[in-house]
Amino acid sequence: MFDNLFSLREKEIFETLNKLKEFDFVLVGGYAVTSYTQPRFSVDCDIVLKDETQLKEIKTILIESGYKKEETDKTKLPYQGFFERFEKILFKDFKVSIDILIKEVSDGQTGISFPAKWIFDNSEIRSLKCKTINEELKLKIANPDSLIVMKISSCRINDIRDVFMLITHAKNKEWIKEEISKKYNFKERLSRLKEKINSKQFKSNLQGVFGFIEDKIFEKHKKAVLELGN
Repeated sequence: MFDNLFSLREKEIFETLNKLKEFDFVLVGGYAVTSYTQPRFSVDCDIVLKDETQLKEIKTILIESGYKKEETDKTKLPYQGFFERFEKILFKDFKVSIDILIKEVSDGQTGISFPAKWIFDNSEIRSLKCKTINEELKLKIANPDSLIVMKISSCRINDIRDVFMLITHAKNKEWIKEEISKKYNFKERLSRLKEKINSKQFKSNLQGVFGFIEDKIFEKHKKAVLELGN
Protein backbone atom coordinates (compact mmCIF):
# COMPACT_ATOMS: atom_id res chain seq x y z
CA MET A 1 0.00 0.00 0.00
CA PHE A 2 2.79 2.42 1.02
CA ASP A 3 4.78 1.81 -2.20
CA ASN A 4 1.62 2.07 -4.32
CA LEU A 5 0.86 5.50 -2.86
CA PHE A 6 4.35 6.76 -3.59
CA SER A 7 4.10 5.35 -7.12
CA LEU A 8 0.83 7.25 -7.49
CA ARG A 9 2.53 10.45 -6.32
CA GLU A 10 5.41 10.06 -8.75
CA LYS A 11 3.04 9.34 -11.62
CA GLU A 12 1.08 12.50 -10.79
CA ILE A 13 4.22 14.67 -10.60
CA PHE A 14 5.54 13.23 -13.85
CA GLU A 15 2.24 13.86 -15.67
CA THR A 16 2.03 17.40 -14.29
CA LEU A 17 5.58 18.26 -15.32
CA ASN A 18 4.83 16.88 -18.78
CA LYS A 19 1.93 19.35 -19.05
CA LEU A 20 4.24 22.20 -17.98
CA LYS A 21 7.34 21.26 -19.99
CA GLU A 22 6.86 23.99 -22.64
CA PHE A 23 7.18 26.72 -19.98
CA ASP A 24 10.53 28.26 -19.06
CA PHE A 25 11.32 26.99 -15.56
CA VAL A 26 14.12 25.17 -13.74
CA LEU A 27 13.47 22.07 -11.67
CA VAL A 28 15.17 22.15 -8.24
CA GLY A 29 14.74 20.15 -5.03
CA GLY A 30 14.32 16.40 -4.68
CA TYR A 31 13.20 15.68 -8.23
CA ALA A 32 16.21 17.56 -9.59
CA VAL A 33 18.47 15.41 -7.42
CA THR A 34 16.78 12.31 -8.86
CA SER A 35 18.00 13.20 -12.35
CA TYR A 36 21.63 12.72 -11.25
CA THR A 37 21.46 10.05 -8.55
CA GLN A 38 19.65 6.77 -8.13
CA PRO A 39 15.97 7.68 -7.81
CA ARG A 40 14.56 8.58 -4.42
CA PHE A 41 11.09 9.25 -3.09
CA SER A 42 10.26 12.95 -2.91
CA VAL A 43 7.17 14.57 -1.43
CA ASP A 44 7.23 17.93 -3.20
CA CYS A 45 8.11 19.17 -6.66
CA ASP A 46 9.87 22.54 -6.83
CA ILE A 47 10.13 24.73 -9.93
CA VAL A 48 11.74 28.17 -10.32
CA LEU A 49 10.45 30.96 -12.58
CA LYS A 50 12.42 34.07 -13.59
CA ASP A 51 9.37 36.28 -13.06
CA GLU A 52 5.56 36.26 -13.05
CA THR A 53 5.16 36.29 -16.85
CA GLN A 54 4.07 32.63 -17.12
CA LEU A 55 2.66 32.26 -13.62
CA LYS A 56 -1.00 32.74 -14.54
CA GLU A 57 -0.87 30.13 -17.33
CA ILE A 58 0.92 27.61 -15.11
CA LYS A 59 -1.59 28.14 -12.31
CA THR A 60 -4.47 27.61 -14.76
CA ILE A 61 -3.03 24.26 -15.87
CA LEU A 62 -2.52 23.16 -12.27
CA ILE A 63 -6.07 24.10 -11.28
CA GLU A 64 -7.48 22.33 -14.36
CA SER A 65 -5.45 19.27 -13.30
CA GLY A 66 -7.10 19.17 -9.87
CA TYR A 67 -4.64 21.21 -7.80
CA LYS A 68 -5.69 23.87 -5.32
CA LYS A 69 -3.64 26.79 -4.05
CA GLU A 70 -2.52 26.01 -0.50
CA GLU A 71 -2.89 28.81 2.03
CA THR A 72 -0.83 27.10 4.75
CA ASP A 73 1.23 29.30 7.07
CA LYS A 74 4.38 29.87 5.02
CA THR A 75 6.50 29.96 8.17
CA LYS A 76 5.98 26.19 8.35
CA LEU A 77 7.26 25.62 4.81
CA PRO A 78 10.91 25.29 3.68
CA TYR A 79 10.83 28.45 1.59
CA GLN A 80 10.20 32.13 2.21
CA GLY A 81 9.79 35.07 -0.14
CA PHE A 82 7.59 35.02 -3.24
CA PHE A 83 6.34 31.50 -3.89
CA GLU A 84 3.06 29.65 -4.21
CA ARG A 85 2.19 26.08 -3.26
CA PHE A 86 -0.42 24.00 -5.04
CA GLU A 87 -1.67 20.70 -3.63
CA LYS A 88 -3.72 17.83 -4.99
CA ILE A 89 -5.28 15.09 -2.87
CA LEU A 90 -4.55 11.69 -4.38
CA PHE A 91 -5.97 9.38 -1.71
CA LYS A 92 -7.66 10.44 1.54
CA ASP A 93 -4.97 12.60 3.26
CA PHE A 94 -2.23 11.59 0.80
CA LYS A 95 -1.25 14.70 -1.15
CA VAL A 96 1.16 15.83 -3.81
CA SER A 97 2.42 19.40 -3.93
CA ILE A 98 4.02 21.74 -6.46
CA ASP A 99 5.99 24.72 -5.15
CA ILE A 100 6.38 27.57 -7.64
CA LEU A 101 9.32 29.78 -6.64
CA ILE A 102 9.29 33.18 -8.34
CA LYS A 103 12.43 35.29 -8.95
CA GLU A 104 14.50 33.46 -6.31
CA VAL A 105 14.88 30.46 -4.04
CA SER A 106 14.87 31.75 -0.48
CA ASP A 107 15.40 29.32 2.39
CA GLY A 108 12.95 29.70 5.26
CA GLN A 109 15.41 28.44 7.87
CA THR A 110 18.59 30.40 7.08
CA GLY A 111 17.15 33.28 5.06
CA ILE A 112 19.73 32.60 2.34
CA SER A 113 18.44 33.31 -1.16
CA PHE A 114 19.60 32.44 -4.67
CA PRO A 115 18.35 34.63 -7.55
CA ALA A 116 16.47 32.92 -10.36
CA LYS A 117 19.09 34.18 -12.83
CA TRP A 118 21.81 32.31 -10.90
CA ILE A 119 19.70 29.15 -10.97
CA PHE A 120 18.94 29.45 -14.69
CA ASP A 121 22.63 30.15 -15.44
CA ASN A 122 23.55 26.99 -13.55
CA SER A 123 21.05 24.61 -15.12
CA GLU A 124 21.05 22.14 -18.01
CA ILE A 125 18.57 20.15 -20.11
CA ARG A 126 18.42 16.68 -18.62
CA SER A 127 16.26 13.56 -18.43
CA LEU A 128 14.17 13.15 -15.32
CA LYS A 129 13.87 9.56 -14.12
CA CYS A 130 11.72 8.48 -11.22
CA LYS A 131 11.83 5.56 -8.83
CA THR A 132 8.62 3.80 -9.84
CA ILE A 133 8.02 5.04 -13.39
CA ASN A 134 9.83 3.55 -16.38
CA GLU A 135 9.71 6.76 -18.41
CA GLU A 136 11.86 9.83 -18.96
CA LEU A 137 11.07 13.52 -19.34
CA LYS A 138 13.55 16.13 -20.60
CA LEU A 139 13.49 19.33 -18.54
CA LYS A 140 15.72 22.23 -17.56
CA ILE A 141 17.23 21.07 -14.27
CA ALA A 142 19.62 22.74 -11.83
CA ASN A 143 23.11 21.29 -12.33
CA PRO A 144 24.80 19.20 -9.59
CA ASP A 145 27.14 21.98 -8.44
CA SER A 146 24.32 24.49 -7.93
CA LEU A 147 22.17 21.90 -6.14
CA ILE A 148 25.08 21.11 -3.83
CA VAL A 149 25.59 24.82 -3.10
CA MET A 150 21.92 25.33 -2.22
CA LYS A 151 21.69 22.18 -0.16
CA ILE A 152 24.88 22.71 1.84
CA SER A 153 23.75 26.28 2.53
CA SER A 154 20.46 25.10 4.08
CA CYS A 155 21.96 21.87 5.50
CA ARG A 156 18.79 20.12 6.71
CA ILE A 157 19.13 16.37 7.13
CA ASN A 158 17.37 15.69 3.81
CA ASP A 159 19.72 18.21 2.14
CA ILE A 160 22.73 16.43 3.62
CA ARG A 161 21.53 13.10 2.23
CA ASP A 162 21.12 14.70 -1.20
CA VAL A 163 24.60 16.27 -1.05
CA PHE A 164 26.05 12.88 -0.12
CA MET A 165 24.53 11.30 -3.24
CA LEU A 166 25.26 14.25 -5.56
CA ILE A 167 28.87 14.85 -4.54
CA THR A 168 30.45 12.42 -7.05
CA HIS A 169 28.75 14.39 -9.84
CA ALA A 170 30.35 17.68 -8.75
CA LYS A 171 32.37 19.32 -11.52
CA ASN A 172 33.99 22.27 -9.74
CA LYS A 173 34.45 21.91 -5.99
CA GLU A 174 36.31 25.22 -5.70
CA TRP A 175 33.36 27.02 -7.26
CA ILE A 176 31.02 25.22 -4.85
CA LYS A 177 33.05 26.38 -1.85
CA GLU A 178 33.28 29.94 -3.17
CA GLU A 179 29.52 30.17 -3.78
CA ILE A 180 28.67 28.80 -0.33
CA SER A 181 31.16 31.18 1.29
CA LYS A 182 29.32 34.14 -0.27
CA LYS A 183 26.21 33.11 1.66
CA TYR A 184 27.38 31.33 4.80
CA ASN A 185 30.38 30.20 6.83
CA PHE A 186 31.62 27.29 4.73
CA LYS A 187 33.60 25.67 7.55
CA GLU A 188 30.53 25.66 9.80
CA ARG A 189 28.41 24.05 7.08
CA LEU A 190 31.11 21.46 6.36
CA SER A 191 31.37 20.66 10.07
CA ARG A 192 27.64 19.93 10.17
CA LEU A 193 27.94 17.72 7.09
CA LYS A 194 30.78 15.73 8.64
CA GLU A 195 28.91 15.30 11.91
CA LYS A 196 25.87 13.85 10.17
CA ILE A 197 27.61 11.54 7.69
CA ASN A 198 29.87 10.14 10.42
CA SER A 199 26.91 9.26 12.67
CA LYS A 200 26.06 5.58 13.14
CA GLN A 201 22.53 5.90 11.79
CA PHE A 202 23.35 7.93 8.66
CA LYS A 203 23.76 5.03 6.23
CA SER A 204 20.56 3.28 7.28
CA ASN A 205 18.64 6.56 7.04
CA LEU A 206 20.18 7.21 3.62
CA GLN A 207 19.12 3.78 2.37
CA GLY A 208 15.62 4.40 3.70
CA VAL A 209 15.36 7.18 1.12
CA PHE A 210 17.56 6.03 -1.78
CA GLY A 211 17.42 2.25 -1.39
CA PHE A 212 20.32 -0.18 -0.94
CA ILE A 213 23.81 1.32 -1.30
CA GLU A 214 26.89 -0.91 -1.49
CA ASP A 215 29.59 -0.32 1.12
CA LYS A 216 32.20 0.64 -1.48
CA ILE A 217 29.82 3.17 -3.05
CA PHE A 218 28.97 4.61 0.36
CA GLU A 219 32.66 5.01 1.24
CA LYS A 220 33.40 6.61 -2.15
CA HIS A 221 30.73 9.24 -1.58
CA LYS A 222 31.79 9.79 2.02
CA LYS A 223 35.39 10.38 0.96
CA ALA A 224 34.26 12.87 -1.69
CA VAL A 225 32.26 14.87 0.87
CA LEU A 226 35.17 14.96 3.32
CA GLU A 227 37.51 16.14 0.53
CA LEU A 228 35.47 19.34 0.24
CA GLY A 229 37.50 20.56 3.19
CA ASN A 230 40.82 20.22 1.34
